[in-house]
Amino acid sequence: MEPELLAEDAIPTGDPFVLFDDWFAEARDSEPNDANAMALATATPGGAPSVRMVLLKGHGADLGSGGGFVFYTNTLSRKGSEIAANPQAALLFHWKSLRRQIRIEGPLEPVSDDMANSYFASRARDSQLGAAASDQSAPMSDRREFIERFENVRRTYEGKDVPRPSHWSGYRLVPQAIEFWHDRPFRLHERRRFTRGSGGWASTLLYP
Repeated sequence: MEPELLAEDAIPTGDPFVLFDDWFAEARDSEPNDANAMALATATPGGAPSVRMVLLKGHGADLGSGGGFVFYTNTLSRKGSEIAANPQAALLFHWKSLRRQIRIEGPLEPVSDDMANSYFASRARDSQLGAAASDQSAPMSDRREFIERFENVRRTYEGKDVPRPSHWSGYRLVPQAIEFWHDRPFRLHERRRFTRGSGGWASTLLYP
């Protein structure tokens, strides 16, 4: 029988952030594209859900109080509007080549302006220009409309730094639950769920 990857004594220090780091490092070595891609699920105050893929741009136990997982977006987009009204979310990583998933749930907090500025400045220039030109999630007549806006923004900032738009920033999901899932033959999967309490993290195995 294969060793139990999620046996309690196989998890370094019993810390889900440490286990996440181990799995994420393996994913970066094995996934052909965007190992940091994750599904982000948000919902309206009435509970209507929506989900989309975003990119993880920071994570760790020392990332703010309680640690976290960071992504960036236009805060006026659909996801931004839902987060403003209902700041709870869920993340899902699925690494097909490793046959693994990680599910993360918790509240969302905006990152600091300094953190958003630093990340925005690190982006490719065309990505900066695109963020300034796009009314993310708003209707448009055709793609040419966006390309024209993009070119106008390019001309505006020719020879200058592109400032971060005030409506473009990041969010940190502060995990309250993290579940690790590993595929096994015949759907006899391994699952371990960590939950945060007043005394720290506790974990338990789950039936597949």
